Amino acid sequence: MATRTNMPEHVRGLNKNGAVKNRRALGDIGNRVTVAQGGKPQLPINRPVTRSFRAQLLEKPTINGENKALPSKKPQQPRNQEKAVPKKNLVIKLKQQTNKQADVVEKPKERSSPKSKKVTYSSVLSARSKAAATNKPEILDIDESDRDNHLAGVEYVDDMYSFYKEVEKESQAQMYMHIQSEMNEKMRAILVDWLLEVHIKFELNLETLYLTVNIIDRFLSVKVVPKRELQLLGISALLIASKYEEIWPPQVNDLVYVTDNAYNSKQILVMEKTILGNLEWYLTVPTQYVFLVRFIKASMSDPEMENMVHFLAELGMMHYDTLKFCPSMLAASAVYTARCSLNKSPAWTETLTFHTGYSESEIMECSKLLALHHSRCGESRLRAVYKKYSKVENGGVALVSPAKTLLTAAPLSA
Repeated sequence: MATRTNMPEHVRGLNKNGAVKNRRALGDIGNRVTVAQGGKPQLPINRPVTRSFRAQLLEKPTINGENKALPSKKPQQPRNQEKAVPKKNLVIKLKQQTNKQADVVEKPKERSSPKSKKVTYSSVLSARSKAAATNKPEILDIDESDRDNHLAGVEYVDDMYSFYKEVEKESQAQMYMHIQSEMNEKMRAILVDWLLEVHIKFELNLETLYLTVNIIDRFLSVKVVPKRELQLLGISALLIASKYEEIWPPQVNDLVYVTDNAYNSKQILVMEKTILGNLEWYLTVPTQYVFLVRFIKASMSDPEMENMVHFLAELGMMHYDTLKFCPSMLAASAVYTARCSLNKSPAWTETLTFHTGYSESEIMECSKLLALHHSRCGESRLRAVYKKYSKVENGGVALVSPAKTLLTAAPLSA
């Protein structure tokens, strides 16, 4: 028969029948370290009195009509630990009421009120966004009236003009007079002035005129042309541009006629082939006219303003010194100079800055040059542009006085 293991008195007890009853000693309930039989020492149990638990102890039923808050028993601290530091900055008030329980009021120190607004990173960003929206300059939606016009391409127009500005310098003619041995700036101006008259005679589109001059300048940038073939170059470039832009381009015999039979049909076709070969058939280019259409729209122009812009643009196109500016800058400068000539206020708006991509200071040099040419066009012998825009159907804008504000500091060397 197996013998019963003798157990200590503090861990065993006897029932009525004298049987041994195993139970956990009361001394083990708490924070004492006990060692179970055949086991490892148990860690001390630490149960600090929390605020909520403290409040529950204080909120006890009343006894005999009086509020008797039972004292809370502090847990015994473990022998190997220091005394728990009581939490500070906590004030507990007990209000005596006649037939009601006590109210607990907690007042922690340096604690922000729940009603006070918290400053977060998101709130700072929101405040800055509102301030930026308030101070943002007003930019008008110039395409609002064309939302229902499918031919206007409102969905793509911004991307198109961003692309035009990226590639405009690829098709911009370089300054070429230093490589031309038989021509000068005056001869070029005479050629463009004559082409303007031919353009009016055939009633061609403005796109054709700007592309014609672009083809001439690009060809002269890469090829030396003798003086006797300069007019042939101009009429052949007009033929190419007309085929590209016009529905009904002029016939070759008609172009022979306007040259007073200085050249025959075969010579014009041979020069046409020579031009296309040197330009590598690269004709889809953003000319100044492409930007003029957009910038005039951004200017919210009236007919007089529109005629003045085209007058200044065509006047500048005749002069070789404007070739150093890219087409978009020439177009923006023509708009700015026209607004100054017609006393529009303000002369340059945030909408124009946004759509042109140029500030007022960036186009000032080119604008002064256009204003200077405007002041001299009435006395010049090359009067094709002046006569065209002196007519009533074009608003007579050539008769308007040039912008005095731009002439005061205009370059004298022009």
